[in-house]
Parts: sequence; structure tokens; C-alpha cells
Amino acid sequence: MAHLLTKSCFRRGGAAGSPFCTLLRAYSTGSTDTEYLQRSSIPTMYFQEHLPRLPIPKLEDSIKRYLNAQTPLLDAEQFRKTEQLAKSFQNGIGKQLHEELVLQDKQNEHTSYVYDYWLDMYLCARESIVLNFNPFASFTPDPRPEYNNQLIRSTNMVVSAMRFLKTVQAGYLEPEILHINPDKRDTQGFKKFIRFVPSLLPGCPAHMANAYPMDMSPFVWLFNSTRLPKLNRDELVADESGKHLLVLRNGNFYVFDVFDKDGNIVKASEIQAHLQYILSDATPAPEFPVGYLTSEERNTWAVLRQKLLENGNEEALKKVDSAVFCLCLDDFPIQDDIHLSHNMLHGSGMNRWYDKSFSIIMTQDGTAAVNFEHSWGDGITVIRFQNEVFRDSTQKPAISPQTLPAKVDSSQAIQKLVFHLDDSLKSAISTAKKKFDATMSSFTILPLEYRRGGKEFLQTQKISPDAVAQLSFQMAYFRQYGHSRTTYEACSTAAFKHGRTEVIRSASVYTKKCSEAFVRNLSKHSVAELRSMLQECSKYHNQLIQEASMGQGYDRHLYAMKCLRERNGLTLPEFYQDPAYDQINYNIITTTTLTSPAIHLLGFAPPVADGFGISYSMNSDSMVFNIGAYTDRDVGQFVQCVHQSLEDIFKVLEEKSVKSC
Repeated sequence: MAHLLTKSCFRRGGAAGSPFCTLLRAYSTGSTDTEYLQRSSIPTMYFQEHLPRLPIPKLEDSIKRYLNAQTPLLDAEQFRKTEQLAKSFQNGIGKQLHEELVLQDKQNEHTSYVYDYWLDMYLCARESIVLNFNPFASFTPDPRPEYNNQLIRSTNMVVSAMRFLKTVQAGYLEPEILHINPDKRDTQGFKKFIRFVPSLLPGCPAHMANAYPMDMSPFVWLFNSTRLPKLNRDELVADESGKHLLVLRNGNFYVFDVFDKDGNIVKASEIQAHLQYILSDATPAPEFPVGYLTSEERNTWAVLRQKLLENGNEEALKKVDSAVFCLCLDDFPIQDDIHLSHNMLHGSGMNRWYDKSFSIIMTQDGTAAVNFEHSWGDGITVIRFQNEVFRDSTQKPAISPQTLPAKVDSSQAIQKLVFHLDDSLKSAISTAKKKFDATMSSFTILPLEYRRGGKEFLQTQKISPDAVAQLSFQMAYFRQYGHSRTTYEACSTAAFKHGRTEVIRSASVYTKKCSEAFVRNLSKHSVAELRSMLQECSKYHNQLIQEASMGQGYDRHLYAMKCLRERNGLTLPEFYQDPAYDQINYNIITTTTLTSPAIHLLGFAPPVADGFGISYSMNSDSMVFNIGAYTDRDVGQFVQCVHQSLEDIFKVLEEKSVKSC
């Protein structure tokens, strides 16, 4: 869900790792300062220079883990061939590639061995970033209904976001630290102790206290940045001089300053007045909304952007690219979680600019979400931003329902961006809209809230909640299609410098055995036998989580060696040409998980046409899933199968009789 190219402070850096477990510290200590969210006693980048480097696993370990992941997916003959290729690779060209990768890593101690390759994976991809890459995370509603007003909540979130930006720039944002025992270690005493540790040693004492600092460099990519389409490889750019907010409404583009000439946040009542002006603007939607172009195939969009520049749109595009972020105001309320998911994940395309590092989308009823471009970073950075903005905007709102907008001339403060379009650009926008509409009509996303139990009950049973969620996907797929398929669970390696993500390959011999027992042979097993199988799945899944989070998965290691070979222009070894290697990297079930009180729902689309994209959160007494798929899959049936699988698992754990469905 997702690190670093910094030296000592705020050089533009890498990206942060995707979440794989509950974010243990949801909020930071607040501040009474109206310009900042907080003034942490530990500087934001305090641990940065001394984060441990992402380890390169031993080649024999990666091959062993790769073969373990292949075992439930291949028949005996297929596995024999794959094992032979893997062993030959390990003892031959693979050994040379591994040594070259280790040498390259030693020559680049400022980063991780996989960072550049992973960034290239995003920036070189030519598919549309809509659905294929950009995810969303919706905010929990403000607990006070009267604050869930589009104008009030937009104003409060904009102010809180600007406080967040200033807090990061000043180095006041508390560093992200994963506390293994948060009740004992996430304390003021711990912070005071760490603050006075010599600057060369901040990481080690934290680790001794079971506290793991995370890479903070991705936070500098949150604001004033965008992804520019270029032929064959896109480019990330940032312009920290931008003081303006980009607002989209009804396909029209507006900008106004949210910082004054001294760098102070513009008064909240003035921001409120400007947003009220935009919301009351009766200008109709443009006949050719340029936002659709950002949904195009990337090479197509690169050519069209150049045409926009040649047609006199340089200043307008510069304003879009350098804006602190994009606020999308939608003129309708949200009907339900299905409507929410579709609107926040892709919307109509008219009122979006998908290339911005992130956009806050705000509907008429105050439902809010973040949609973010994925190349610069992953979930941990964005969710921390959402946690802090939610806390600040709900606990210290800049305006209230009683606040009156400032008496300012918003018509002078707001600049409306006008795009000059020739016939070829108009035609291109029409084509982009047709493609967009066709793609979105083929996509379905359905939520599922399972209320029989959550992590609290599962922990009393000494069963990993994440293992149960992942097993339910394996059982559901087995129930629907009769076999196991490759599964990808994103796991953060943010505890390492420039670590992005590793993969938990949750389809295992244990989940396959469990799926067969529950789905095909339920009556042949006692409750005790089924419980034992669940415990085996849980134990092995916890092992996979631990290995992946410590940089000891196999995916990134094998991928980096493959990229190294390709960059040198050499033919790939037979190992990489094995159909089984392609199959295990064709992820039918792609998953990510995160739990936070600030987040209502997550969502993304599967990376392959016949796959499932599953986001989920684990609450104390429930589990919430959001499952997306294209028309090649019956997502409704899959959701039912996930529910049935959870029912069967909970029946066993509750020691009740189980009947086959």
C-alpha cells in the first residue's frame, strides 16, 4: 500500500509502503497553534538518515519461498519442471545476477535495491492510471451531522490540509513509528528519551523498545506535485512555490491562493467565501472537459498534452500541476457505499484530474474521500495524512455552521482556468470520454460488512484475523471456481530506507488443504480437525507476514534481478520464461488491508481483467470488505462465497456444527 531519496531534510523523495496491518497510532498529539497541526518533540526526519537499509534476501531463501508459493498452484508435473528451472537458476546465472544486485546495492547506499525498479514499474506503465493504479480511501463522516455540509467540511479539510503541509515543512510532524506494544511504548516518556539520544543512534534504542520508525520522506511528495505524461516513461514533478488550491466543479477549473505572501494560511472565512463563490457559479459544464484526457493511455495522453501546450495552455497547465492539491466538488449526494466507491475511485471523469498526487473529493452531502496517484507513494503516507486531517477538522474545525464567509471579492481572488482547444483536441476528448465510459461500465465493486465477529473474537481464539480474511478469499475462490489461484497481499517495508512493499503470498498448501476440507469434504472432518487446519493456516500466514515485513519475501528480490538483466539488454534466463513464473505474477486475487478510525471504506480495481481487487479492514467486532471486478468475473457470487466462507470458519471457531452450503 508503500521509500526515500532524501539527505537531511526535505529533498523530494521516494514513496511509502502499502499498509498490511492496523495502523497502530492513528493520531498524533495536537497543537494549539492555528498554523500547525502539532509541534512534535521528535523532529519529522529525526530517524531518516539512520533507518536500516532494505536487506537483499539470500538467493537460496528466495528460491525456497518461490517454490513454496508455487506448490498449491501447480500439478506435480508442472511443479517438477518449475523446480528444475529454479534450482538451475539458483546454481547458475541466478547466482551471478544476485552478486551483481548486491554490488549495485552497495554502490547506492542512499536508497534501496528495489526502489528505482519499482518506481519505473509505475512510471513506465502505459495503461490508464484510472482503475489500474489510483485507489481511494473515504473519510469517516464528521460525528456532528451539521458539519457534514459540503461548504463547511470542504473549508475545514482545506485548512487542516494546509496545516498538515506547514507542519511537514517545518519538521513538526511526529515521525511515524510502529509500536509493537503501543500502550507501553507510545508514551511521552518514550518520546523524551528518544529526543535526547545522540542523533547518530536514534534507530537502535527505538528498536530495543520494540518501536520501529518508518520512512518519512514520501510526505514531501504529497503537495504541489503531479505525474506528467511522457512518451514511454512518465515523470514526477513538484513545484513548492505554488500557493494555490486547484478546485474542480462541474468540469470547470478554478484556482485561488491558500497561503498569503508571508506563507501564512489564508483566513478560513476567506477560503469559505471563495468555495461558496465556486459552488454558486452557474457556469455550465464545458462541452469538452479536459479532465478526461488524464484517463487516457499514457503515451496517447503525452502526445495530447504536448498539443495542449502548443495551443496556448502552458499557464493553465502550470497552475494545475503546481497546485497544493486538487479539491473536486461534486454536485450530488452519495446514495450508498456502492455509489461512494464508484464515485471516489473513478467518478464521471469530467470533474477529476487523476495525475495530481492526491485529490480530496467532496460530494454535496459532505461525503469525502482521497483518490491518489500511486507512483510517488503508497497507503501509509496517505492514511497518515487522512488521519491527521480528520482529527484536526473534527476536533479543531476552522469554521462552524455559524461562521459567516468573509466579505471579500472572490471574483478577484479566484482565477478561472480556460483551456484553448482546437478540433483535434476536442475530438481527442470525445474519444477519451467514450473509452472512459466503456471501461467504467464494465467494472463492478460491491461492499460486504461481516458482523458475526471481528479481530477481538479471533484473537481470543489465538487465530490471526488477517489469516482468516485471506483464507476466506481462498475458500471463496475455491468454492466458486474449484481450484486455487495466485494471490497478492501488499505488505509494507516502510521500516527500511526506500522500502516500498513486499508481497505476502497467502495462497499456500495450508489454505488449499483448508479450502478442500471446508468446501468439498466438510462432513469427513471433525470440528477439532477443522480448527487444527485453521491454526495451521494462521501460523503459516503469520510467518509470511513477518518475513515480508522484514524484507524477506521473494517477489521484490526476483523482480529486481529480472530488471537488472533487462537493463543490461540481455536475454532473460529460462527461469523467467517459465509459464509458471508468469502465472504467479498474474495476480487473480489482489488484496490490501488497513484499519483506521478516520477511514470508512477503501477501494481499488484488480490489476488484471479476470481478477478481484479486495480491500478490507478488521474492526473489533466486524470485518468490512470492498470487492471489485470486471465483467469477466461474477463479483456478486464471489461476495456471497466470501460471506459463506466466513460463516463456516466462525462456526468452527464457535464449536458449532457445520453444514455444507
